[in-house]
Parts: sequence; structure tokens; C-alpha cells
Amino acid sequence: MNQTKEKHTAQLKPVPRVLYDKDIRPALFNFLDSLYETNRIIEEKEMGSSRADAVLVTFKAVYGIEIKSDQDTYARLERQIKDYDRFFYKNYIVAGTRHAAHITEHVPAHWGIITVEIADGKEDFYLLRKPLKNPNFVIKETLKLLWKTELIHILARNNFPLYKEKNKEYIRKRLLAYIPAEKLLKEVCIELMERDYTLVKPVRRMRRQKVVRRKKR
Repeated sequence: MNQTKEKHTAQLKPVPRVLYDKDIRPALFNFLDSLYETNRIIEEKEMGSSRADAVLVTFKAVYGIEIKSDQDTYARLERQIKDYDRFFYKNYIVAGTRHAAHITEHVPAHWGIITVEIADGKEDFYLLRKPLKNPNFVIKETLKLLWKTELIHILARNNFPLYKEKNKEYIRKRLLAYIPAEKLLKEVCIELMERDYTLVKPVRRMRRQKVVRRKKR
């Protein structure tokens, strides 16, 4: 009788809730607000041959954010890391419960790590490791995140000719030739913080580029 009762009790144990990407994102962005008071988040941003799950922008840096939910594997992570490291000054990986115990084995030491689990019925985040400056960061790649109008804004602020008849590649080369990388990074941050999606014609690809909250300076 006791064995039957114990077996029945074991069957009633709650099954751990699977953390999906769509569950993690809203709560994650609230958590990032607690770390970075003034920020802007752009979701699903193309970078090289990969796509960043989210880009966190402050007035000092641009952070890439890769989310590994309980449904995800590490199959593409090695290639993704190379792309994140080319484009972003710092990077985070956000690991669901399934990955939390071993995530440090799969990302470089300069990557920040945020773990997420369910506590009291809701997503609970923990900053396991702060991100360090990415040693592979290339400002030339980061400039590719900007629209032509944004590149022209940088030209104007730095008293350059506006080169409106030139293409983006030409403008980027001019900026790289005459403005130090650290200053260019801050210029990129300003433009991404101020980006206005209402000024461009909607295209299919941009439907997933949701912009999430922005606090006043």
C-alpha cells in the first residue's frame, strides 16, 4: 500500500515548465532595464550571416544579445559568436534552465551571461557574468547597422561634406578614415538611440525589427 502511494505521489510531481523564446523576451527586457536605466532594444537585427536576437543600445555601447531557450541547441552558436563579435562592443548570452549549468563552456570569457528560470510561476533572471569589452570588435562592421540618413547625420555633426550622392560604403570609408573608433562608436549609439522607424517605408524584413522601450535621458 505504501509503495502504491509513493508511486502515485511521484506521478503528481509538477513537470518543470519549458522556457520558450517568446516567454523569455518580455521579462528579459524588463530585467535589462534594471541594469541599464537608459536604453533602447531592437529585436531581430541582421549581422553578417546571422541574426541577433536583440541589440541593446546605450549612449556608450552597443550590446548583442543571443537567447538560448530550452528549445534551442548549440548547433549554430559557434558561427553566431563570430558574427556577434564582429558587430558588437559587448555581448550577452541568455540561457534557459536547460543550458544554465554548462553555458560557460560554450561562450568566450568576454561574453556576459544571464540565466533564467521559473520561480514562483514567473521568469527569474540572474546576472551570472558581466560582459567585458569584446577583443574582436570591429567598428567598420558596426557602422553597417546604420541607414544612410544616419551616416549623413554623423557627417554633419563632424563638419564633413554630406556626400548625399554617394553610397553608404563610400560614406563609411570617409568616417573610418578621419574619426577615431571610440568616437565613432558613440556616434553609432546616438543614431540607434534616436532611430525613427516612421521615416522609412515599411518592408517585409522590418516587420520583425521591433523596437522595445526607450527611457528619457
